[in-house]
Amino acid sequence: MYPNRSLNDLLRTLVLIAVLGGLALLSGCASQAHTPAPVKPAVVQQPSSGGAASLAVYSGSVHARYESVLGFRVAGKLKNRAVDVGARVKPGQVLAELDPDDLKLALSSAQAQAAWAKADLALAKSELERHQSMLDKHLISQSLYDAKRNAYDAALARQKQAEAQLSVAQNQSSYTALRADAAGVITQVSAEPGQVLAAGQAVVTLARDGEREILISVPEGRIAEFKVGTPVAAELWAGAGDRFAGKVREIAPEADATTRTYAVRVSIGKADPSMQLGMTARVYSRADQAETLAVPLSALAAKDGKPAVWRVDAKSSQVVLMPVEVGSYGESQATVKGGITRFDWIVVAGVHKLSEGQVVRPVDASMKPIEIAAR
Repeated sequence: MYPNRSLNDLLRTLVLIAVLGGLALLSGCASQAHTPAPVKPAVVQQPSSGGAASLAVYSGSVHARYESVLGFRVAGKLKNRAVDVGARVKPGQVLAELDPDDLKLALSSAQAQAAWAKADLALAKSELERHQSMLDKHLISQSLYDAKRNAYDAALARQKQAEAQLSVAQNQSSYTALRADAAGVITQVSAEPGQVLAAGQAVVTLARDGEREILISVPEGRIAEFKVGTPVAAELWAGAGDRFAGKVREIAPEADATTRTYAVRVSIGKADPSMQLGMTARVYSRADQAETLAVPLSALAAKDGKPAVWRVDAKSSQVVLMPVEVGSYGESQATVKGGITRFDWIVVAGVHKLSEGQVVRPVDASMKPIEIAAR
């Protein structure tokens, strides 16, 4: 019986070895399946406040304080134009001329009408004096004299009418020359020689010398920060960094139908000679420091089509996408409201590669690890 017992022990041993081997294999597969993915580093920093967040920057262009669209006061055919875009003009300088032939004919007709009315008045006056003499001698009736009196009054009225028409014709004859009403520079030409113009139709646009201002566009969410008289700072994009003091002069009462922004005109107190028309400029407006934080532009992501930032959870090191409201965009930063606090840590690089709940290893810009303390 001993040999059979040994055989059974051997079989049990083999079965036990097979079971243990299978368990080891399954354990190895399970441990391999649950191997955690390597934690990737993420460059983080805290939102800034104060000076960096207090300036909102708006791009604009330099304009003249007064721009006049000039046109003829009478209709006619444009004979010649004496200026082009960029020409500097003086007060009274001729800018363009109409063909004067039709107006000369109208002036001649008015002169003839005035001469006829004057002669008619002289005849009516002599007739009235003669009938006055006959009435004094009782040679004519009072009614006949009254008729001559009425004829004289009518002739006098026609003579005044003719003189007024002659004055109008003389004025219109002088309107064939379009003259500059102030010193400045021509910024736009709207008519060419040979073109038939209506009265008042634009021919040239004149930007007057003197005051300069900057036209900027302000989004709907920031227009409440602007009031007429609010002090701002401005600088030329092509300048050496010098800033000019200015103030808000005018705010459009209605937003532009296309851009949905409000046109704001900023007047410059002392315009530098280098500030030429059409130059690109920046206007700096001080924002509300108590309600805004500044984050790098590279930290902005999107959630449901709206701005958001990735916040790192201090306990789990997982990233959470937090919606924010962008106040304004600067050169390298944007001001935001809501969603984050001054003490949160946000990802500022590679935000498009992150996913909700991903675990990251916080590092600074030089790739040194950062210990995030929970508050």
